[in-house]
Amino acid sequence: MDSKTIIQSTKDGMKKAVEHLENELQKVRAGKANPAMLDNVKFDYYGTSTAVNQGATVTTGDARTIVVQPFEKKHIILIERAIMEANLGTSQQNDGVVIRVSVPVPTEERRKQLVKQAKQMGEEAKVAVRNIRKEKNEQLKGLKKDGISEDIIKSGETEIQKLTDSHIGMIDNHLTKKEAEIMTV
Repeated sequence: MDSKTIIQSTKDGMKKAVEHLENELQKVRAGKANPAMLDNVKFDYYGTSTAVNQGATVTTGDARTIVVQPFEKKHIILIERAIMEANLGTSQQNDGVVIRVSVPVPTEERRKQLVKQAKQMGEEAKVAVRNIRKEKNEQLKGLKKDGISEDIIKSGETEIQKLTDSHIGMIDNHLTKKEAEIMTV
């Protein structure tokens, strides 16, 4: 393994940490309807626990409504029950063809809780990025015994620090946007 390989794997690992944060932040309900809110909701599909988005088309009707249209009409009751049991703080209306999931406006207190939750996710992502930095710097130092010069190791550590700063900046950016989205009524 050489320093270029270590730096490339550092980029990849840090990118994955930021992407994971993006996915987790999508699941934080900001009072706006988002199909991703139902990603973890599962219903009984012929004896198999199946995600709602695997058995229905999930779209947004407007800013406060998610529309769920089952592929098979007979599953509408099962999907509606699964959404209800998921306890998302929503209300459902079933017209026999589609389920309309109404997303209420969160209270001020709830919005503050959501911001706190998002910041916790951001902190976990930052810890992941820092752990990658630490691991890759140790790998670089391990190259010393393979005869790699001190200068190459130092420049590699500098490059890894730049990547760390850049990715932590991206995380902060995502958090700032999510906080503004959550606090907007």
